[in-house]
Amino acid sequence: MLIGLVGKPSVGKSTFFKAATLAEVEIAPYPFTTIKANHGIGYVKTDCIDKEFNTQCNPSHGFCINHKRFVPVKLMDVAGLVPGASEGKGLGNQFLDDLREADAFIQIVDASGTTDEEGKETENYDVSKDIYFLEDELNKWYYAIFLKVWGTFARKTDVEHTKFSEAIVKQFSGLRVNEEQVKKILRELSFPERASTWTEEQVKKFASELRKASKPMIIAANKVDTRDGKKNYEMLKQKFPHLTIIPVSADCELALRSAAKANIIDYIPGERTFTIKKDLNPEQKQALDKIKTNILDVFETGTGVQEILNKVVFEILEYIAVFPASASKLADSKGNILPDCFLFPKGSTALDFAYYLHTDFGKNFIKAIDARSKKTLGKSYELKQGDALEIISK
Repeated sequence: MLIGLVGKPSVGKSTFFKAATLAEVEIAPYPFTTIKANHGIGYVKTDCIDKEFNTQCNPSHGFCINHKRFVPVKLMDVAGLVPGASEGKGLGNQFLDDLREADAFIQIVDASGTTDEEGKETENYDVSKDIYFLEDELNKWYYAIFLKVWGTFARKTDVEHTKFSEAIVKQFSGLRVNEEQVKKILRELSFPERASTWTEEQVKKFASELRKASKPMIIAANKVDTRDGKKNYEMLKQKFPHLTIIPVSADCELALRSAAKANIIDYIPGERTFTIKKDLNPEQKQALDKIKTNILDVFETGTGVQEILNKVVFEILEYIAVFPASASKLADSKGNILPDCFLFPKGSTALDFAYYLHTDFGKNFIKAIDARSKKTLGKSYELKQGDALEIISK
């Protein structure tokens, strides 16, 4: 799974990326600070099952704080996108090529309204324009990819009587398109069966719908703690009721995580509270008081960074967290308790889980055992959020 951070320059993409990953990246108030894509690891938060077993886990990947398990996901921060990027303006071609492998996008929008469409300083900018233009550029990008091969591709599928949905997946595999997405769109659009007869507008519409399905997007209304931030966030919610828009302050999240890393405060990402552990100097106290007053006391989603990541993975992409756990013991061969927690697409089975753990487990699958109930489960058992399973094989 790969989540791409997108948006125009100077909206706070790199700050969001650093807050989510604590990776060292350049953050500067001018356009195109990011030239090459930054890759890092962020974390989604889920309830750890260790509390149910009255124990404390020892994660081998990710971490656990107060029985909240943080499971790693890949994040990518790419260069800013400006109007005309699909035609090569700005760093458009490089930007878009970087995004092919992403499973979902988080669009970072500058809710303060202090940056124009190219990321330059301004005042009272209509932030809704950013959502319109990005949708347009992404749709043009997909259409341009389709247009390069469409004539030959459509005629070939007609002549060879190839199954159209399979042909699309094979031809555009680099975009991480799956057959179910194609089938659903074809049912909804009801276009002519022969793709070679589609009009230009029909091809554009198909490309646009496939982009939305294969690269779903959530909106982060960043800098919501600025003077006009909350007002612009409320405006975006009213103007785009069909979109998921979350109020965000990447600056505040970065400050809280940095303070926690320095052992100044106790803070669980995504929570609305923190505990001070050391005496603070006046500047530190003022900064933390401001975060509490302007963000944590105002928004139910806290700074929004963790909320966004969780929504993308668990709601939009519909992944679930599953723990390998023996019905008789929770520790691995090294004594680590519940060291692993893995993310699986909705609809995955116990057999999928077995193969993920080891190919031999899948090939020689006998049964799965629920670590809680000790119940035996077959290979077709559909995994559920928070499952704890042991695989028994030959």
